[in-house]
Amino acid sequence: MIEAHQSHPSRLFCACFGAARGGGLYLSGADPAVRFQDDLFRAANGGWLAGTEIPPDKSRFGAFSQLGDLSDQRLRDILDELAAHPPAASSDAHRVATFFTAYLDTEAIEQAGLGAITPLLAEIDAISNAAQLAQWQGRMQGLLDTPVALWVMADFKQPDINRALTWQGGLGLPDRDYFLLEDDTRMAEARAAYATYLTELARLSGEAEPEQVAATVLAIEHRIALLHWDKVENRQPVKLYNPRTLAELINEAPGFDWAAFLQSAGLAVVDQLSISQPSTVIGMARLFEQVPLADWKLYFKLHLLDQSAPLLPQTFRTAHFAFRGRALTGATAELPRWQQAVAALNRALGESVGKLYVARHFTAEHKARMQLLVENLLAAFRSSIAGLAWMSPQTQALAQDKLSKYTTKIGYPDHWRDDSGWPVLAGDALGNVQRAARFEWQRLAAKAGRPVDRSEWGMTPQTVNAYYNPSLNEIVFPAAILQPPFFDMAADDASNYGAIGAVIGHEISHGFDDQGSQFDGDGVLCNWWTDADRQAFDAVTTRLVAQYESYEALPGKPLNGRLTLGENIADLSGLQIAFRAYQQLQPAALIDGYTGEQRFFIAWSRVWREKIRAEHALKLLTTDPHAPAAFRANGAAVNHDGFHAAFDTQPGDKMFKSAADRLRIW
Repeated sequence: MIEAHQSHPSRLFCACFGAARGGGLYLSGADPAVRFQDDLFRAANGGWLAGTEIPPDKSRFGAFSQLGDLSDQRLRDILDELAAHPPAASSDAHRVATFFTAYLDTEAIEQAGLGAITPLLAEIDAISNAAQLAQWQGRMQGLLDTPVALWVMADFKQPDINRALTWQGGLGLPDRDYFLLEDDTRMAEARAAYATYLTELARLSGEAEPEQVAATVLAIEHRIALLHWDKVENRQPVKLYNPRTLAELINEAPGFDWAAFLQSAGLAVVDQLSISQPSTVIGMARLFEQVPLADWKLYFKLHLLDQSAPLLPQTFRTAHFAFRGRALTGATAELPRWQQAVAALNRALGESVGKLYVARHFTAEHKARMQLLVENLLAAFRSSIAGLAWMSPQTQALAQDKLSKYTTKIGYPDHWRDDSGWPVLAGDALGNVQRAARFEWQRLAAKAGRPVDRSEWGMTPQTVNAYYNPSLNEIVFPAAILQPPFFDMAADDASNYGAIGAVIGHEISHGFDDQGSQFDGDGVLCNWWTDADRQAFDAVTTRLVAQYESYEALPGKPLNGRLTLGENIADLSGLQIAFRAYQQLQPAALIDGYTGEQRFFIAWSRVWREKIRAEHALKLLTTDPHAPAAFRANGAAVNHDGFHAAFDTQPGDKMFKSAADRLRIW
């Protein structure tokens, strides 16, 4: 998946890419002073980089954000039409329009004050013992990020059955490193901004000693951060799979009322759940005992205010943006309110909105051509596996078996989710968001112990992204990514194969990266490799880790090669497979003076056209399993035989890499 920044069990795996039109646009945004042999990314994008300013409401700006803005604008046009011509009150479209209008009604939000959140704040005030604290956290699943959070997804060992699991949470900064890297000046600045924000939330909500309240909450979060696994540990599915019965959990992690927690979350009847980070859960149980109840109540009060701030009066919204926008991402202005409303609408009624989107912006022709591209990429991957010199015939056969069982989903679901089980009320923006979250959690909790519905989608059609799911062994391409610059019905094959072809290859490759390769063709977490084959694979990936750790995105901040390994494997292999598939087509004529092979790599590079603010770059370097854009463009290409042949690289060129040193995996 191209963008997956939050730490969350549903985002353990995935990634994607883009395309350019012919007819003169290959030169658009290029820098003629930079040779492709020295820097593919800047040669293709340097002119655009020099002439583009990041908009004030953006923390990053490029191909993906531009297409995301287009998707949002298309939805706004639909919503404006619904406002002008109100649909039937019983329709999904009416619910969508009502939610959107309520979110935009800042006058009603101002008049309500803290009224919409007062009932939840009163619940916190009423908590009088540890059991009630556990019960309240269970009820907040889906509404609030609790220190021990719950989720439901396919069981790693029995992928046909949904199981509940725990996941670490509860931090108001992006990652534990923001608390623990005390000598890092950038992290220290973020901590100081967070302390200011917490103090302001405490002051606005009427606390008598706001600075002391903020200090109390920060101290709790620092202790939580000490218990968290780091991002690399959380990429190891074998370590994350730790099934326990309730009795075993209570025995292993005493000090917290797990039965009350699960019952109030709607998971009273689970036969087992997986404890994703056992040491965190054990430590958190002790922490719930050690920290005074009054301090926990302050912690949850401020976290609830933080999460609700965009739907509270302007003073809260201003404080929220000063921290979560300006301090953490570098943006100097908020997103327009309508665009915030679209984002909230996509979270709350995503498939109801998706139906409206695809009816207007996705055709059967798009789906058919995309399906052909997928088939060609799968065929290229089959051919590549068959030619692997480093893999034994035994493991090759199992790899081919896995590939043969891939499921492909394109555009939108065959069966739309029913989101009508909760009331959408005019003038109640926060209430609508809360009811949506509760409904979604109840839907999720009800799946525990039941068969997996393989027709479900993990993204909405209007999402500019794609993903691979290892438990279902499926690749998924939402409608919104299947348009220029990623996929263009009018573009030549070199553009589409270098862009959307590399997206497809990337997602296919995730089934064979360092994580996905631990699941077999039926989605079962198991070792289907010989020891020698795994050692050969690890030897190459270790060199790939070293390559990316030689890159520095911020001064003194090298990339984490282990954190980004899965995406780097998918970039490298996806580009190789896409090029192999492209080579099966008829030779292409010159366009704008470039061969088809050159246009393939230029299209690949243009996908990663992006500028980013330093604050957001720091956040992504800490939390994101994807490498920064320029390193994705060049890091995969420098290992590609086709790139070196297309541009005739020679010793002395900055992107030259000898054939013996190039990394090839799939």
